[in-house]
Amino acid sequence: MSKKLTSRSEDYSKWYNELVVKADLAENSAVRGCMVIKPYGYAIWEKMQAELDKMFKETGHQNAYFPLFVPKSLFEAEEKNAEGFAKECAIVTHYRLQNDPDNKGKLRVDPDAKLEEELIVRPTSEAIIWNTYRGWIQSYRDLPLLINQWANVVRWEMRTRLFLRTAEFLWQEGHTAHETKAEAIAETKLMNGVYASFAENFMAIPVIQGVKTESERFAGAEDTYCIEALMQDGKALQAGTSHFLGQNFAKAFDVKFANKEGKQDYVWATSWGVSTRLMGALIMTHSDDHGLVLPPSLAPNQVVIVPIYKSEDDLNAITKVANGIMNALRGKNITVKFDHRTTHRPGAKFAQHELQGVPLRIAIGARDLENGTVEIARRDTLTKEVVALDGLTEKISGLLTQIQETLYNKALDFRNSHITEVDTFDDFKTVLENKTGFISAHWDGTIETENKIKELTKATIRCIPLEGEVKEGVCVYSGKPSKRRVLFAKAY
Repeated sequence: MSKKLTSRSEDYSKWYNELVVKADLAENSAVRGCMVIKPYGYAIWEKMQAELDKMFKETGHQNAYFPLFVPKSLFEAEEKNAEGFAKECAIVTHYRLQNDPDNKGKLRVDPDAKLEEELIVRPTSEAIIWNTYRGWIQSYRDLPLLINQWANVVRWEMRTRLFLRTAEFLWQEGHTAHETKAEAIAETKLMNGVYASFAENFMAIPVIQGVKTESERFAGAEDTYCIEALMQDGKALQAGTSHFLGQNFAKAFDVKFANKEGKQDYVWATSWGVSTRLMGALIMTHSDDHGLVLPPSLAPNQVVIVPIYKSEDDLNAITKVANGIMNALRGKNITVKFDHRTTHRPGAKFAQHELQGVPLRIAIGARDLENGTVEIARRDTLTKEVVALDGLTEKISGLLTQIQETLYNKALDFRNSHITEVDTFDDFKTVLENKTGFISAHWDGTIETENKIKELTKATIRCIPLEGEVKEGVCVYSGKPSKRRVLFAKAY
């Protein structure tokens, strides 16, 4: 298969789909809408998971695990949540198959093996978790309860795309219980900030923190906080959400506690999550027509060493030097791979590692050994330089830091140059179709106007930003008074 990708400018969607497959990240499975995450793609997800898990635990959270199946009666207990996910639910109705006597070798559902109660395959876990919490919480001394789980969920999407929207995906979901409303709101904001920090410091993706409008909130939430990122094609991507659930789930599942005055009260709740959609964000923010561009913080291999040799003696000599480099780099917690495969020529190895986004590539040949040098190639800039072996570890460490910063700043410059203030609906449509990106515009606060703009332009309100000047104006569509500007965009 040719490694050459469709150009982003030619067909961005096709470029993305090809890159995911050719870079060996994931592929479609035999189950419609579901994906197989391949080892290289899963290695990136594991690094994301490890860093996020560390951040969760540093903020006092613990991991647990809850069942994949949710009894239908529990799922229906919180009405808004059930309605919000109803059309995406997969349901188990029977528990056994039997041989089909009319069609040898085939199986059919055993009609006598119907479940007494249908089971929902979790699209999200609030119902099963809050039913469990009822037995865990009796007193204010049991609070706060700060739980996270790493899991898979199923949302039966009709239109799917690898990582961005699949019928089954991996994620984490935090579910916390608090004594007061103020504590729950503080938790919601804290975790949204954790997501923003992760996106910016590890993924090198600048994000805007904000609050969703009522129509865009998580089903069953009183407020949804979010981080919004901008992809290279000018479309927004919701990279994480954190929800203040109020007492809705506590009341639905009768989760009460004895407060400090000895009175019974309902707990206050939050939930928050990010998913393998972050993989899509990582790909679309940094990658180019040559393949993946990975920030060093999340690259499975931050450095790859490729030997260039003609004889076995050359390879042995290069291997000795390469082992010394690897030991020194690993001593600095830098991940490095020595690609000494005999089945591939150096040019093929270079192409593969470029396609897979390895931040730094070191080439060592016989002449390099004579000169005490190596050649270093940067993936982000596609530039090369010859450097001395002396001080190589410090050089590489500095370059990895530089690449991380360069990727973030490049994405930040793009994002900032694609936030456009408009005051008329004609300008709104012109920017949306020609420049793309975020549009900062006044909105009158009504769902009717929000829906009409979406109907006419396919742009949605991505968030009401937490930062920035709050200044009254006139709605870009209705002409009615507006309290502040919000951010619109077309989105994934």
